[in-house]
Amino acid sequence: MRAQVFTKAHSPLALCELPPPNPAAREVLIAVKACAVCRTDLHIVDGELAHPKLPLVPGHEIVGTIVEKGADVDRFQIGDRVGVPWLGWTCGICEYCKSGRENLCDRARFTGYKIDGGYAELTVADNRYCFPIPAAFDDVAAAPLLCAGLIGYRTLRLAGEGKRVGIYGFGAAAHIVTQVARFQGRQVFAFTKPGDSTAQEFARGLGAVWAGSSNEMPPELLDAALIFAPVGALIPAALAATRKGGIVVCGGIHMSDIPAFPYSILWEERMIRSVANLTRRDAEEFLALAPKAAITTTTRRYPLADANAALADLREGRLEGAAVLVP
Repeated sequence: MRAQVFTKAHSPLALCELPPPNPAAREVLIAVKACAVCRTDLHIVDGELAHPKLPLVPGHEIVGTIVEKGADVDRFQIGDRVGVPWLGWTCGICEYCKSGRENLCDRARFTGYKIDGGYAELTVADNRYCFPIPAAFDDVAAAPLLCAGLIGYRTLRLAGEGKRVGIYGFGAAAHIVTQVARFQGRQVFAFTKPGDSTAQEFARGLGAVWAGSSNEMPPELLDAALIFAPVGALIPAALAATRKGGIVVCGGIHMSDIPAFPYSILWEERMIRSVANLTRRDAEEFLALAPKAAITTTTRRYPLADANAALADLREGRLEGAAVLVP
């Protein structure tokens, strides 16, 4: 099979011919139909996430068809279409797993980081961490749901029930979570890089009631702010834009250092929290919600051979929505 292989930080992926993987007892072999490109992939390739499996096939927003299954797989049949997200395995016995917080499992393994992922023609995945894809979405449209959608959904859920929601960093996750928030009857305020009128117009087109630069104050104080851009300086900016008792939720796995800020913008019971990974419950809830909310994903297709170009376009901010690799 063909696969894009990561061997060293700050080096391009190499398109290689690899032997097809064999599924273990609880695994399924999947013919990859689409794999979205995530900012987390960039953090791995750029050396910002330490200790990946090496060599590594990246990619954790996978949609494909099961072509073979292990002896202990009874959830799926050959030919079923499934999605594979970031969370690829948990121990099931630690205090976090037993208390419904498997996203915090100390032994968790992650697709495209500790487990080979979907920048390939074939991949294997533990069937317990795979999910049926709603028929309303074709393969390319569904791929961004598996991380941008899931992490955005968890980030919004942890922000509480506030009606005025700010979103900092208007990329793949933001363009999906905006639609979820609008479906829930919330108002969305979009914050982009200063001067990025294209992203601001994109946000308005998805239903944002206001769009402006990240160094601006919104016309009304926010109940909650979601931060998807990996920029630590956005935390004090978001706090300053958030009302008393509001919450700022950081949805990324990596962020630059947070600068010092005055206690006054945290006081009055404002809160900062992070999102770590996802749970299988998140996936089940969001994938059931997505067709009801008529979520649409904005995508740009790239051949598998052009994975480095897709990563470069994401790094340089040349995308609206999500890049998706198609073998």
